[in-house]
Amino acid sequence: NPLLCCSSGMRRSPDVSPRRLSDISPQLRQLKYLVVDESIKEDLKSSRSVEDINSASIGLTSIEERILRITGYYGYQPWSAIYNREERPRENAAPVDVQPPLAGETGGHCLLRCCLQISAAQARKALWGVAMVLCVCSSWTGSTQLAKLTFQQFDAPFTLTWFATNWNFLFFPLYYTGHLYKSTERQTPKQRYRECCRFFGDDGLTAKVFFTKVAPFGLLWTLTNYLYLQALRRINTTDVSALFCCNKAFVFLLSWIVLRDRFMGVRIVAAILAIAGIVMMTYADGFHSHSVIGIALVVSSASMSALYKVLFKLILGSAKFGEAALFLTILGGANFVFISFIPVILYFTKVEYFDSLEELPWGCLCGVAVLLLTFNMLVNFGIAITYPTLISFGIVLSVPVNAVVDHYTSEISFNSVRVIAVLIICLGFLLLLLPEEWDQCVIQLLARLRTRKKEEPAEGGAEAGPGLGWSRRGRTSMSTFAH
Repeated sequence: NPLLCCSSGMRRSPDVSPRRLSDISPQLRQLKYLVVDESIKEDLKSSRSVEDINSASIGLTSIEERILRITGYYGYQPWSAIYNREERPRENAAPVDVQPPLAGETGGHCLLRCCLQISAAQARKALWGVAMVLCVCSSWTGSTQLAKLTFQQFDAPFTLTWFATNWNFLFFPLYYTGHLYKSTERQTPKQRYRECCRFFGDDGLTAKVFFTKVAPFGLLWTLTNYLYLQALRRINTTDVSALFCCNKAFVFLLSWIVLRDRFMGVRIVAAILAIAGIVMMTYADGFHSHSVIGIALVVSSASMSALYKVLFKLILGSAKFGEAALFLTILGGANFVFISFIPVILYFTKVEYFDSLEELPWGCLCGVAVLLLTFNMLVNFGIAITYPTLISFGIVLSVPVNAVVDHYTSEISFNSVRVIAVLIICLGFLLLLLPEEWDQCVIQLLARLRTRKKEEPAEGGAEAGPGLGWSRRGRTSMSTFAH
């Protein structure tokens, strides 16, 4: 009989033998004629046990058991006080690791302690976020200003790009050092390398995988940095850093077209603001050829950066920390092996010429490389300790910092058009930081504000009529909880 396999939580009256569900069909047909008074319904709702509600929510009751509850068959009364928790099977319930309260600690104190722990964790993460914002802003601003200073002594943007990219080879060694320090299960470098190589496929890093999935990203990486440095040779660092923030708008447009990401009207507005800021920035310089070329170069650099990010997500997907570190290390090694001949050609053709190695500004070159390495490490691995939005906020914060530095170190006229263009681009960048569910969050916030406004007159009515005021106040709080 299938009813014999029902949950043991179903209570059977001892004087009634089990029968099939079809035997109680007359009782089931009478359900549509059943009329229950509203007051009885409220009493039943208030008297039902919490265990019965919880068990129904996790799927412990079958359809037959629900029908038997409605009909009252077998004398089954889930709201009865004798229906204990021990009679209910727990095979389907997932084990929950609950930390027991301390001796003499009440439920309120336990809840308060948990809230304090959560608040402390969030506060710690926010403090790390503030430190991360300052570090990202400092490294990005410092690399931009130092690269601008380097070109006064060594005008070789591609050689500087090649030299700084070679330092990416340090990503995986630095990551493995952190792995040894933090992980409990320590692996050898070879084991860790093989585990991270699974990111490229079952066969690992083969020649085919390298030339199809790694080499194109190395080319995009070099183009992004080279075009950025070329733009620094022609226009000031404030304009370059502000225009490069448009790459986030380009990422959204490409993701919407290529990856079929969710359409968001606010991000379309942000993309329009970014384009408007580019046009206004060009207008601020009077459409001179020198500034137009510089703006075109930095916009191209932002486009290459956006294309790099979208193609990475399309071809390789998302990478873990070790996989990302190995990928960037491979980019640095490939840059040294396959692109080293280009600086040599530029040297002998005297396109990027220098007299001797001793005369090179090694301090500035190494400083730019270290700052770029630090910036890329913070951007790629900073999400482990703080929120990604704060890391992106550090990039846009570099724009006013560069403006302050340019104001005191160079003769730049910050007219109203240039300031408005910078503000528009930064506003578009901040709009792109909004999460996808921001509209739902705003709607819920407005609903809560309306609910609170309704609670105030209800509380005022409670003084005149305690019974009526208590009922209204209870219903309002329940609707707030539901939202």
